Amino acid sequence: MADLTTIRNIGPAFEKELMAAGINTAEQLRDIGADAAYARLLENGTKPHFIGYYVLHMGLQGRPWNDCKGEEKKALRVKFDALKAKNFDTHRSDIEDVLNKIGVVPARD
Repeated sequence: MADLTTIRNIGPAFEKELMAAGINTAEQLRDIGADAAYARLLENGTKPHFIGYYVLHMGLQGRPWNDCKGEEKKALRVKFDALKAKNFDTHRSDIEDVLNKIGVVPARD
């Protein structure tokens, strides 16, 4: 099993976030894909950041992070906004957020 940092654009800090979200190997990341991986990051408390989202997409394609441009970037922005709306609830109190992270608070629709 390969380390996450064997995937382009993933350094030690990003690897740590992925591992905290339960994604431990490059193979696992490739299997679930960028969208599911990013959703897990958001569910685990990572604050949404569009650049981090498309960096993940580019890395899984073996491309440099700054290769994302034009229509491709616009399409990824639409997908990012949908993921963020579904998986990142900014209206929770601090205690609800902690309870959600340990699986006590049900997801809001």
